[in-house]
Amino acid sequence: MSVYQLKSRFQNILRPLVRALATRGVTANQVTSVAAAVSVALGLLLSVVPRPQLFLFVPVWFLLRMGLNAIDGMLAREHGQKSILGAYLNEIGDVVSDIALYLPFALIDPNGLMPAMAVILLSVLTEFAGILGQTVGASRRYDGPMGKSDRAVLFGALGVFVAVGGTFAAWSLWLWAVMALLLMWTVINRVSAGIGEARTAAR
Repeated sequence: MSVYQLKSRFQNILRPLVRALATRGVTANQVTSVAAAVSVALGLLLSVVPRPQLFLFVPVWFLLRMGLNAIDGMLAREHGQKSILGAYLNEIGDVVSDIALYLPFALIDPNGLMPAMAVILLSVLTEFAGILGQTVGASRRYDGPMGKSDRAVLFGALGVFVAVGGTFAAWSLWLWAVMALLLMWTVINRVSAGIGEARTAAR
Protein backbone atom coordinates (compact mmCIF):
# COMPACT_ATOMS: atom_id res chain seq x y z
CA MET A 1 0.00 0.00 0.00
CA SER A 2 1.16 3.51 -0.76
CA VAL A 3 -0.21 7.04 -0.95
CA TYR A 4 0.86 6.88 -4.61
CA GLN A 5 -2.20 4.72 -5.29
CA LEU A 6 -4.37 7.84 -4.82
CA LYS A 7 -2.60 9.54 -7.74
CA SER A 8 -5.35 8.94 -10.32
CA ARG A 9 -7.96 10.67 -8.17
CA PHE A 10 -5.62 13.59 -7.59
CA GLN A 11 -5.04 13.87 -11.34
CA ASN A 12 -8.78 13.97 -12.07
CA ILE A 13 -9.13 16.96 -9.76
CA LEU A 14 -6.22 18.76 -11.44
CA ARG A 15 -7.12 18.00 -15.06
CA PRO A 16 -9.11 21.24 -15.73
CA LEU A 17 -6.19 23.29 -14.38
CA VAL A 18 -3.74 21.34 -16.54
CA ARG A 19 -5.81 22.04 -19.66
CA ALA A 20 -5.84 25.74 -18.81
CA LEU A 21 -2.07 25.80 -18.29
CA ALA A 22 -1.46 24.01 -21.58
CA THR A 23 -3.68 26.53 -23.37
CA ARG A 24 -1.55 29.35 -21.95
CA GLY A 25 1.65 27.77 -23.16
CA VAL A 26 2.99 26.52 -19.84
CA THR A 27 5.32 23.55 -20.38
CA ALA A 28 5.97 20.45 -18.30
CA ASN A 29 9.68 21.30 -18.06
CA GLN A 30 8.87 24.75 -16.69
CA VAL A 31 6.67 23.25 -13.97
CA THR A 32 9.32 20.65 -13.10
CA SER A 33 12.04 23.30 -12.87
CA VAL A 34 9.96 25.61 -10.67
CA ALA A 35 9.11 22.75 -8.29
CA ALA A 36 12.79 21.81 -7.92
CA ALA A 37 13.94 25.42 -7.52
CA VAL A 38 11.41 26.21 -4.78
CA SER A 39 12.22 22.94 -2.97
CA VAL A 40 15.93 23.75 -2.92
CA ALA A 41 15.26 27.33 -1.83
CA LEU A 42 13.03 26.19 1.04
CA GLY A 43 15.54 23.55 2.10
CA LEU A 44 18.33 26.14 2.15
CA LEU A 45 16.19 28.56 4.14
CA LEU A 46 15.35 25.98 6.80
CA SER A 47 18.97 24.83 6.96
CA VAL A 48 20.32 28.36 7.46
CA VAL A 49 17.43 29.74 9.54
CA PRO A 50 15.97 26.72 11.39
CA ARG A 51 13.21 28.60 13.20
CA PRO A 52 10.49 26.18 14.27
CA GLN A 53 7.67 28.27 12.81
CA LEU A 54 9.25 28.12 9.34
CA PHE A 55 8.92 24.34 9.29
CA LEU A 56 5.19 24.84 8.79
CA PHE A 57 6.08 25.62 5.18
CA VAL A 58 7.19 21.99 4.75
CA PRO A 59 3.76 20.30 4.71
CA VAL A 60 2.28 23.17 2.71
CA TRP A 61 5.02 22.92 0.09
CA PHE A 62 4.90 19.12 -0.02
CA LEU A 63 1.20 19.32 -0.88
CA LEU A 64 1.81 21.95 -3.54
CA ARG A 65 4.80 20.03 -4.89
CA MET A 66 2.72 16.86 -5.22
CA GLY A 67 0.28 18.90 -7.27
CA LEU A 68 3.07 20.29 -9.46
CA ASN A 69 4.52 16.81 -9.95
CA ALA A 70 1.14 15.58 -11.12
CA ILE A 71 0.70 18.62 -13.37
CA ASP A 72 4.05 18.26 -15.15
CA GLY A 73 3.37 14.59 -15.81
CA MET A 74 -0.08 15.30 -17.20
CA LEU A 75 1.24 18.12 -19.40
CA ALA A 76 3.85 15.72 -20.77
CA ARG A 77 1.54 12.76 -21.37
CA GLU A 78 -1.74 14.38 -22.27
CA HIS A 79 -0.55 17.47 -24.14
CA GLY A 80 2.30 16.13 -26.26
CA GLN A 81 5.13 17.57 -24.19
CA LYS A 82 7.16 14.42 -23.53
CA SER A 83 10.88 14.91 -24.07
CA ILE A 84 14.19 13.28 -23.20
CA LEU A 85 15.21 16.42 -21.29
CA GLY A 86 11.93 16.31 -19.39
CA ALA A 87 12.59 12.73 -18.27
CA TYR A 88 15.98 13.74 -16.88
CA LEU A 89 14.61 16.89 -15.23
CA ASN A 90 11.78 14.95 -13.62
CA GLU A 91 13.92 12.25 -12.02
CA ILE A 92 16.90 14.41 -11.06
CA GLY A 93 14.66 17.25 -9.86
CA ASP A 94 12.72 14.92 -7.56
CA VAL A 95 15.85 13.48 -5.95
CA VAL A 96 17.49 16.89 -5.47
CA SER A 97 14.24 18.29 -4.06
CA ASP A 98 13.87 15.43 -1.60
CA ILE A 99 17.43 15.83 -0.33
CA ALA A 100 16.97 19.58 0.09
CA LEU A 101 13.71 19.19 2.02
CA TYR A 102 14.84 16.31 4.25
CA LEU A 103 18.23 17.77 5.19
CA PRO A 104 16.91 20.48 7.58
CA PHE A 105 15.47 17.75 9.81
CA ALA A 106 18.88 16.08 10.04
CA LEU A 107 20.43 19.39 11.06
CA ILE A 108 18.09 19.90 14.03
CA ASP A 109 18.37 16.35 15.39
CA PRO A 110 20.44 16.31 18.62
CA ASN A 111 21.43 12.71 17.86
CA GLY A 112 23.63 13.90 15.02
CA LEU A 113 23.45 13.80 11.26
CA MET A 114 24.02 10.12 10.60
CA PRO A 115 20.57 8.61 11.41
CA ALA A 116 18.67 11.06 9.22
CA MET A 117 21.39 11.01 6.55
CA ALA A 118 20.97 7.24 6.32
CA VAL A 119 17.27 7.81 5.62
CA ILE A 120 18.13 10.40 2.97
CA LEU A 121 20.56 8.00 1.29
CA LEU A 122 18.02 5.17 1.32
CA SER A 123 15.37 7.53 -0.08
CA VAL A 124 17.63 8.22 -3.05
CA LEU A 125 18.23 4.49 -3.41
CA THR A 126 14.49 3.79 -3.62
CA GLU A 127 14.18 6.17 -6.57
CA PHE A 128 17.24 4.62 -8.21
CA ALA A 129 15.67 1.17 -7.82
CA GLY A 130 12.44 2.47 -9.33
CA ILE A 131 14.19 3.99 -12.37
CA LEU A 132 16.23 0.83 -12.99
CA GLY A 133 13.04 -1.00 -13.88
CA GLN A 134 13.09 0.79 -17.23
CA THR A 135 16.60 -0.45 -18.00
CA VAL A 136 15.64 -4.13 -17.72
CA GLY A 137 12.47 -4.01 -19.80
CA ALA A 138 10.02 -3.20 -17.01
CA SER A 139 8.17 0.01 -16.18
CA ARG A 140 9.28 2.74 -13.82
CA ARG A 141 8.43 1.17 -10.45
CA TYR A 142 6.54 3.10 -7.75
CA ASP A 143 6.00 0.27 -5.25
CA GLY A 144 5.76 1.12 -1.54
CA PRO A 145 5.58 1.08 1.38
CA MET A 146 7.82 4.18 1.55
CA GLY A 147 7.68 5.86 -1.83
CA LYS A 148 8.01 9.56 -2.54
CA SER A 149 4.39 10.37 -1.68
CA ASP A 150 4.56 8.40 1.57
CA ARG A 151 7.74 10.24 2.57
CA ALA A 152 6.05 13.54 1.78
CA VAL A 153 3.26 12.71 4.23
CA LEU A 154 5.72 11.67 6.94
CA PHE A 155 8.08 14.63 6.59
CA GLY A 156 5.10 16.96 6.29
CA ALA A 157 3.86 15.65 9.63
CA LEU A 158 7.34 16.16 11.10
CA GLY A 159 7.25 19.74 9.81
CA VAL A 160 4.01 20.37 11.70
CA PHE A 161 5.49 18.70 14.79
CA VAL A 162 8.53 21.00 14.77
CA ALA A 163 6.43 24.07 13.95
CA VAL A 164 4.22 23.61 17.03
CA GLY A 165 7.23 23.32 19.32
CA GLY A 166 8.07 19.64 19.19
CA THR A 167 11.71 18.67 19.53
CA PHE A 168 13.72 15.65 18.50
CA ALA A 169 15.26 13.52 21.26
CA ALA A 170 16.32 9.91 21.76
CA TRP A 171 12.98 8.71 20.33
CA SER A 172 13.90 10.11 16.91
CA LEU A 173 16.55 7.40 16.56
CA TRP A 174 13.70 4.88 16.50
CA LEU A 175 11.83 6.98 13.93
CA TRP A 176 14.81 7.04 11.57
CA ALA A 177 15.37 3.31 12.16
CA VAL A 178 11.76 2.45 11.25
CA MET A 179 11.94 4.69 8.19
CA ALA A 180 15.19 3.04 7.13
CA LEU A 181 13.62 -0.42 7.39
CA LEU A 182 10.58 0.68 5.37
CA LEU A 183 12.85 2.21 2.74
CA MET A 184 14.89 -0.99 2.46
CA TRP A 185 11.61 -2.90 2.11
CA THR A 186 10.63 -0.48 -0.65
CA VAL A 187 13.90 -1.07 -2.50
CA ILE A 188 13.39 -4.84 -2.31
CA ASN A 189 9.80 -4.52 -3.53
CA ARG A 190 10.80 -2.34 -6.48
CA VAL A 191 13.66 -4.60 -7.52
CA SER A 192 11.53 -7.74 -7.16
CA ALA A 193 8.59 -6.23 -9.05
CA GLY A 194 10.88 -4.94 -11.80
CA ILE A 195 12.51 -8.33 -12.26
CA GLY A 196 9.14 -10.07 -12.28
CA GLU A 197 7.68 -7.64 -14.81
CA ALA A 198 10.73 -7.91 -17.07
CA ARG A 199 10.65 -11.70 -17.01
CA THR A 200 6.92 -11.73 -17.80
CA ALA A 201 7.44 -9.33 -20.71
CA ALA A 202 10.27 -11.48 -22.09
CA ARG A 203 8.11 -14.60 -22.34
